[in-house]
Amino acid sequence: MRWTARPISDPGAVSQLTAEVTKDPLLAALLVQRGITTFEDAKAFFRPDLNLLHHPYRMKDMERAVERIEKARIQQEHVMIFGDYDVDGTTSVALMAEFLEGKFPIEAYIPDRYKEGYGLSFDGINLAAELGITLIIALDCGIKAFDQIAHARSLGIDVIVCDHHRPEETLPKAHAILDPKRPDCPYPYKELSGCGVGFKLCQALCEHWGLPEEVHLHPLLDLCAVSIAADIVHVTGENRLLAHYGLQRIRNGQARAGFMSLLEASAKSPHSLTLRDISFSIAPRINAAGRMESGLRAVELLRSTDRAEQDELAERINAFNQDRRETQAEIFEEAKEELDPENYPNSNVLYRPHWHKGVVGIVASKIVETHYRPTIILTKSGDHLGGSARSVIGFDVYNAIEACEAHILQFGGHKYAAGLTLDEAQLPHFKKAFETYCAANLTAEMKSPELEYDAVASLDQFTERFYAVLSQMEPHGEANQAPRFLIQNLVDSGGTKAVGADESHLRVVLQHPGSATTMSGIAFGQGSWAAHLEAGGAIDIIASLEINEFRGQRNLQLMVEDIRSAQGKS
Repeated sequence: MRWTARPISDPGAVSQLTAEVTKDPLLAALLVQRGITTFEDAKAFFRPDLNLLHHPYRMKDMERAVERIEKARIQQEHVMIFGDYDVDGTTSVALMAEFLEGKFPIEAYIPDRYKEGYGLSFDGINLAAELGITLIIALDCGIKAFDQIAHARSLGIDVIVCDHHRPEETLPKAHAILDPKRPDCPYPYKELSGCGVGFKLCQALCEHWGLPEEVHLHPLLDLCAVSIAADIVHVTGENRLLAHYGLQRIRNGQARAGFMSLLEASAKSPHSLTLRDISFSIAPRINAAGRMESGLRAVELLRSTDRAEQDELAERINAFNQDRRETQAEIFEEAKEELDPENYPNSNVLYRPHWHKGVVGIVASKIVETHYRPTIILTKSGDHLGGSARSVIGFDVYNAIEACEAHILQFGGHKYAAGLTLDEAQLPHFKKAFETYCAANLTAEMKSPELEYDAVASLDQFTERFYAVLSQMEPHGEANQAPRFLIQNLVDSGGTKAVGADESHLRVVLQHPGSATTMSGIAFGQGSWAAHLEAGGAIDIIASLEINEFRGQRNLQLMVEDIRSAQGKS
C-alpha cells in the first residue's frame, strides 16, 4: 500500500484562512485541499444554504424542457417517467413522479435489466406508444440513446433527457437535453447526479408555476441525498448542499417512509446517518430490487404512503438483497478462477455465460480490491455479452473502453465505472485491445493501491474544538473525504491488544514517546501488529477521527486504516 500526501496548492490561502477563519493551520490546510481558499468560500462551506443553488435556467435546454412540460399540463397529455434500474435512476423516477403527480397522467417505468438492458429502451418506447403517451422524461439515461430517441420521434413521442453521463461529440435529437456535461452547457456545476439533474428541472418548474419550494421541492431532498451517496458523485458544491439537507431530513424523521423502512431492515438509526451509511445500507437494498427482480419495486416503495405496503415492499427488497449477497459471493469465487495475470498482466476481462448480470458490477469492484487492475466482468445478455467495468485510482476506464470501440456495440459511464455490450465473437479481440491500452496507459503507481492522507499531525492536535470544526466538514464522500492524518512515531501506552473472535483486529491505546497525551482506536484487520507494539516497537499510522459512544460516554478515537513500522522500517 502506497502512502501519499494530498498536495496543498496554495500555501498563501492557508495563511489567510488561519488568520481570518480557523486560527488553526491544520484546519486551514484541510479546507484549502477541498478548494476553500477565501473567507466567503469558508462561510458557504460551513453554513450550507439552499439559496446558494444555481439558477436552474442556466442549464442548457431548461427553458425548452419547461415549455414542453407546460404544454403537456395544459393539454393533459399522458407522460412516461423513465429511469435507469439503479439507485440514481429509481430515486430520479420517484422524485419526478412525486413532483408531477396530479399535473397530468403519469406512467413510471424502469426497464428490465435483463430483457431491455441499460438506458432508454425500445420496449419502453413501444409500450409508451401503446398507452398513448406523447412525452417521455428520461432520467439518469438517454444521452447516448440516438436510435431509441429517433424511434420515439417516429412514433410521435417527444423525449426530454435528464442525464449526467458524458455525451459523445454529437447529441441525440431529443426535444430537450439537460446534461451539465454537454460541451455547450454553461451550467456552473458539472457533477450533479441524475437525480440532481431531475431536481433542477423540478426547481425550474417550481419557479414557472409559482410553487413554494419548501412545500414542493424540499421534501425531495432525501432522494437527492441517497442518489449522491449511491452514485459516488462528488460531494462538493451543489451536491454537498443537496446531500446536507437531504441527510438533515432523514435524521429529523422527515424522510419518506420507504427509506425509514429500509433503515429499519438494516438496523440503522436515522439520527446519526452519514452518506457512507446510506451507501452501505439503503443503496444496496434499492439496487438489489433491480438486480434480482425489478427496479420498479424500489420506485413503488419510495412513492408508497401506505405503511402495510411499505413494510411488505421493504421485506421483499431485503430478501432480494440477501439473494444478491449469496449470488455475488459465488460469482466472486468463480471470477478469481478466470484471472490470467500471465497473459493479461495489466487488465482483468473475465467472462462466464451463466453469471448473474445484476451483480457483475459489484464483483468487478471486489476483483479490483483483491487483484488491483482495471477490471471488466461480462456475462451472457440475450444475444450479446454485457457487463460492468471498474477501475483503479487514476486510470480512466471510460477512455480505455472508448479506445476499444471497434470491438463493442455500445458503452457508457464514468471515469471509474462503466457498462458495455459486445458480440461474443469480439471478446478475444476486445480483451487484447483492452490489455494493450492498459499496458500503454497504466503507470507503475496505478498498479498498486494508494492510501492518500491529508496532513501530518500529532495526537495533541486532536482536541474537542478541532473535532467540532472537523465534523462540520460533513457530509463526506467523493472529492470531500473524511480527513485522514499521518501520525508518526507512536508507541503502546499500555492497552493495545488483538481483538475479535480470531484476534484479527487491533484495539490500540497510543502515545508519542515522552508525551502524556494518549488516544485509543481500532484497526480492522491489523491484529498482527499487537506483538510489535507490545514489544515496544514504534509505528506510523494513517487514521481518521470519529466519536465512539459507549454506555453513555462519548470519546474521540482513531479509526486506523493502515500501519507500518515507524520511519518506514519493517
